[in-house]
Amino acid sequence: MENASKKWYVIHTYSGYENKVKANLEKRVESMGMQDKIFRVLVPVEESVEIRNGKKKLVQRKIFPGYVLVEMVVTDDSWYVVRNTPGVTGFVGTGNKPIPLQDSEVKAILKQMGIEEPKPKIDLAVNQNVKVISGPFEGLIGRVVEVNHDKQKIKVLISLFGRETPIELEYNQVEKI
Repeated sequence: MENASKKWYVIHTYSGYENKVKANLEKRVESMGMQDKIFRVLVPVEESVEIRNGKKKLVQRKIFPGYVLVEMVVTDDSWYVVRNTPGVTGFVGTGNKPIPLQDSEVKAILKQMGIEEPKPKIDLAVNQNVKVISGPFEGLIGRVVEVNHDKQKIKVLISLFGRETPIELEYNQVEKI
C-alpha cells in the first residue's frame, strides 16, 4: 500500500458523525505524529439559504452525508490511523485498498464548497500595455487601467472604432508585451 504522493481519499462514517470524525482524526494525527502522511480532513459542505417562518437563514448543508475527505499518503500506518478513528466505517474503494479521487473530482468538490485553488498571481501594473490572447477582443493591444486581485480581473482600455473603450478581462485572457 506504499504510495509516494498525497491524494484525496473518501472515508465512510456513521451518518451525522462527519464533524466528530473530522475532529477525532485531526486529534489522532497530531497525537500520533502523522502530519507528514495525513494532511487535510474535510467534511464537504455548501452554504444554502433556507426559508423558515418567512425568514431567510444561511445554513451549511453536507454535500455527501456520511462521507469525509482525507488528503493523505496511504501507508500501512496512515491507513491504520484513519481506519481506527472512532466513527469511521471504512475507506471507499474495492476490498481493503482505498481508491483515490481523481484531481478533477477534488477540484469540483472544493469549488462547490467555495474553497478555490490558490489564486494565480499576476505581474501586471496600471499603465502597462497588454495583448488580449483570448475572447472576442483577441489580438488587440490595450493599456491596463485597473487590477482587481480579489476577482482576478483587470480593466483594459483598447482602441475600438477610434475611441478608447474600457473592457474587463480575466487574468488568463491577457499577456504582457
